[in-house]
Amino acid sequence: MSGADDLLGGISGALTESGHRLMARVYYADTDFSGVVYHARYLEFLERGRSDFLRLAGVHHTELAEGKHGEKIVWVVRRMEIHFRSPARIDDILTVDTRTDEISGARIFMAQQLRRDAEVLVDARVEAAIIGENGRPRRFPKEWVAAFMPKVR
Repeated sequence: MSGADDLLGGISGALTESGHRLMARVYYADTDFSGVVYHARYLEFLERGRSDFLRLAGVHHTELAEGKHGEKIVWVVRRMEIHFRSPARIDDILTVDTRTDEISGARIFMAQQLRRDAEVLVDARVEAAIIGENGRPRRFPKEWVAAFMPKVR
C-alpha cells in the first residue's frame, strides 16, 4: 500500500474510534463559475461519507435492496441541517468525518464535518431512517447498533 493509500484508508475511507473518515478531492465539476464548491455538491461529499461508513460497518445498499435481511429495505434521509462556514476550492483535499450521535427506533442521527486540513468548512446533522418496501419505517436492527455507535464519546 502506498503512502497515499495509508492516508486515504482505501477507497472507502476508514472506520475511526468515533465513526468514519473519508478523504475526497474537489474536482472542477464540483465547482461553480467562481472556482468554489457549488453548495449542492457538499451534499454529495456528505453522502459519500455516510455511504462508505455504512459499507465499512457491514451494511451494503445492494444487499438491503435485494432483501437479504428478510425484506427489501432502504435508507432515506429524513432531515438535514447544514452550516456552511467557509468555501472549499478546486483541488482541495477534504476530510469527511461522520459519527453516529443516536439511534432511536427506525432513525439514526449522524453528525458530519467537512474540513480542509484543520479548518472546518461544513457542519451537518443528518436524520436518516430505514423503510421497508411498503414505505413504512422499520426498526433499526439491533445487530447494527454496535457497528454504528461510536466507541469513544
